[in-house]
Amino acid sequence: MRVIIIGPMASGKSVVGKKLSKKLKMSFYDTDKEIEEAAGASIAWIFDVEGEKKFRDREYKILSKVIEMENCIISTGGGIILEEKNRKLLEKGTVVYLKTSIQSQLERTMNDKERPLLQGNINKEETLRKIASERNPIYEALTDITIQETNTPDESVNIIIKELNL
Repeated sequence: MRVIIIGPMASGKSVVGKKLSKKLKMSFYDTDKEIEEAAGASIAWIFDVEGEKKFRDREYKILSKVIEMENCIISTGGGIILEEKNRKLLEKGTVVYLKTSIQSQLERTMNDKERPLLQGNINKEETLRKIASERNPIYEALTDITIQETNTPDESVNIIIKELNL
């Protein structure tokens, strides 16, 4: 089994993924962390110095590698779904979409300096709404299981396990 978690930035993909992997005793991969480890640099630095295109190339390379792992949970970056070649790779697992409100994203990213797409933007809400209008239809088209925003990551994990019939 391979469970892939998608969704917007600050939706809890990494936290939910880690908790789910512990509960199911499966390996856990976070594509953003894997990119940072391989590059020896933060995602913010990669975006700033190399640009989004190079970051997306790195993202594809990492996803291509981790998608071949068995019995694992994979948390992805919010924009991984933008590339057609990544969307094809996501078909190799059960895709879980963590649906999150703009308000929750704003609250969770308020003091976060590591979100490249929110750096230097005067109106974070407007930026998040623009990103959501582009990405949400793609998330929905790719998903096998949609998790509406919950009160806690544990609640999301329990719903995912129930939906997976485990």
